[in-house]
Amino acid sequence: MTDTDSATIAHLTAREPVVTGAEMLASLVPPPQFSTASFDSYRSDDAYPSQAESKEMLERFAGRGPAPKKSGFFGRSKKKEVDLKPGVYLDGGFGVGKTHLLASIYHAMPARRKYFGSFIEYTALVGALGYKNTVDLLRGADLLCIDEFELDDPGDTMVMTRLLGELVASGTKLAATSNTPPNALGEGRFAAQDFLREIHAMSDSFETIRIDGVDFRQRALDGKAVAVSDAEYAAYLAAAVGTASDDLFIDVVRHLAKVHPSRYIRLIDGISLVGLRDVEVLTDQSEALRFVAFVDRVYDAQVPIIATGVSLDQVFAEEMLGGGYRKKYLRAISRLNALTHSAQLQSAP
Repeated sequence: MTDTDSATIAHLTAREPVVTGAEMLASLVPPPQFSTASFDSYRSDDAYPSQAESKEMLERFAGRGPAPKKSGFFGRSKKKEVDLKPGVYLDGGFGVGKTHLLASIYHAMPARRKYFGSFIEYTALVGALGYKNTVDLLRGADLLCIDEFELDDPGDTMVMTRLLGELVASGTKLAATSNTPPNALGEGRFAAQDFLREIHAMSDSFETIRIDGVDFRQRALDGKAVAVSDAEYAAYLAAAVGTASDDLFIDVVRHLAKVHPSRYIRLIDGISLVGLRDVEVLTDQSEALRFVAFVDRVYDAQVPIIATGVSLDQVFAEEMLGGGYRKKYLRAISRLNALTHSAQLQSAP
């Protein structure tokens, strides 16, 4: 590390983090920007009634709010009684507030033991501790929240489905969101049928709750990530508070191949601003997917990004945006747009 007049500069490529299984388990809580998320702080869009309806249903699932009113000759509820099933699946496009609602469930449910993590964090836990040890550790938990359930790797999906089956059998409630490849339902949608098909052994355990809307991260943005000049980049680093990172983009991308994705969050420990120089278009699928996982962790930690070179909304090659991982890339672009705009607002020189 080197010091400037007003900031400490670190290099992500010099970091080789190690995370133990116990640390992974302890870290299964909502990310910082959702540490205080609640149903009360969720702002539904009146243009999309499903948002308010979903919020009400999830409040009941979490044990909060009035029970649905009875009506009719046989006293059936007019609303779905989602608490009859042990799991809820939040189906909707990116940026409609699924993670906020997922974190709200976590905070609202009165539970002695509950966990919140991304799909990759749970599979990393299995990788670090072994399947049986992971089941033993999680067995008896009251609630398991799984954000961004990945459907790309059949092996990981099977492991998670088996794990969830064992936990539900022991009384654990589940809440999940997911990302899937493109489908006929349109852009930005993570289709429920894809999720249920892939976890077919567990599909009957989930109540699907659809949340419509537009990406909130784009509402106040122009749809472009901010790219800065070399001079502006240097000024941002100099004006940063705390520790800023400074690396060549391609060096970071290559370094990600040497670090397990479960440890990406540790790459940015203590970092207040991520600096990437000379961004270039990614044409290798593996590199691109690792960068997506890295962006997810940076977004979770709400660390602004400054970058020179190619605008980060253009970082994925056109052929990738037309492939099976399109929606992952679109989500990453949405987050990159927000993080580069955040740097403009928070760290302007």
